[in-house]
Amino acid sequence: MRVLNLNQETKQELLKNLLNRNPGSYTSYESTVNEIIENIRSNGDKALFDYTLKFDKCEINEGNIRVTADEIKEAIDSLDPEFIEVMKKSAENISVFHEKQKRNSWIDTKEDGSILGQRILPIEISGVYVPGGKAAYPSSVLMNVVPARVAGVERIVMCTPPGKDGKVNPGTLAAASIAGVDEIYKVGGAQAIAAMAFGTESVPKVDKITGPGNIFVALAKKACFGHVSIDSIAGPSEILVLADDTANARFVAADLLSQAEHDELASAILITTSKRLADEVAKEIDGFLQVLERADIIRKSLENYGFIFIADNMNDAIEATNAVASEHLEIITENPYETMTKIKNAGAIFLGSYSSEPLGDYFAGPNHILPTNSTARFFSPLNVDDFMKKTSIISYSKEALFKVHNDIELFAKKEGLTAHANSIAVRFE
Repeated sequence: MRVLNLNQETKQELLKNLLNRNPGSYTSYESTVNEIIENIRSNGDKALFDYTLKFDKCEINEGNIRVTADEIKEAIDSLDPEFIEVMKKSAENISVFHEKQKRNSWIDTKEDGSILGQRILPIEISGVYVPGGKAAYPSSVLMNVVPARVAGVERIVMCTPPGKDGKVNPGTLAAASIAGVDEIYKVGGAQAIAAMAFGTESVPKVDKITGPGNIFVALAKKACFGHVSIDSIAGPSEILVLADDTANARFVAADLLSQAEHDELASAILITTSKRLADEVAKEIDGFLQVLERADIIRKSLENYGFIFIADNMNDAIEATNAVASEHLEIITENPYETMTKIKNAGAIFLGSYSSEPLGDYFAGPNHILPTNSTARFFSPLNVDDFMKKTSIISYSKEALFKVHNDIELFAKKEGLTAHANSIAVRFE
């Protein structure tokens, strides 16, 4: 793993390097994705079934596209009961955390008869995409579905690709059952996003699509945005550890590798004020690579996007951390809570030596669907608000409108919109 001194030049090179991972840069796939979307819009189920046969090598039709209750039961029965219980505990933690995010509608009345307010209601239908194969993560099912359920979404639809045998990953089905998914369809890829965005004979049109996926899924979500709401265009996973000389090198190395194992585009960065720690972490990483199962993936990830930076002081380290705006940020310093107050940009912050990133992935409760590619500068983790819509409420009495009608008419006339002005004026002729 590369060990570099942190300065303006190396910081800019880092930011430039990380931008190469942005899904928006893969424009060569856009024409293929757009063709799939238009085919689904024009031909509905027929196109959906054809793509499933082509990409998933599985024959799906209107009779078997929807997962049955028996299939869900079979999946649950095939899993370790202890794993089922752990998923239930995780779902409960996620639910408790997200319950605290709920907000209420409000009304503000004044003596002159004016009433202003905001009505907050859940969307009606939420769609969640869940990858298949090696990228099938039950934890992501819980993170996508539980907040929607807490928000009060009436109907939750899931799409996930089938295997060649026509079956869906059992962990995915069990997590969907625990979280409260209403309908599950055996559809994957960009075609699944298009089906949920526009609807087909079998798959209902939804109001919002959340969930991770490959580059085709990401670009399909981007292309369908506007016809349907989406959570984000997620990029590869990333972790940044901000540490001083008090950090445990073995812990830091293990945490960096926990994200590097996701895929070859994952990013793992250590920014530290301690050269000793930097050197020890590099050695620990070499040791772990001798025993970890996904070592080949990790090596390629670290070769492309793995860095250890040595900063002159903590202020420089924090400045660089805010510039990276990492998806996951671990702070392992002498006083992590004090350090945290200076952090402006991060998807999720983990404080102290015993708050390693997988705690957030699986169990603590905060959502693990987080902004990537420096978008933590302006995006937030998936939350209850993502499944709510807000409507403004306005009511004025004649007395209240009379007090301000001249102001409104003046404003409208200055914008050249005389019909707007007239709409107010006619009430006081």
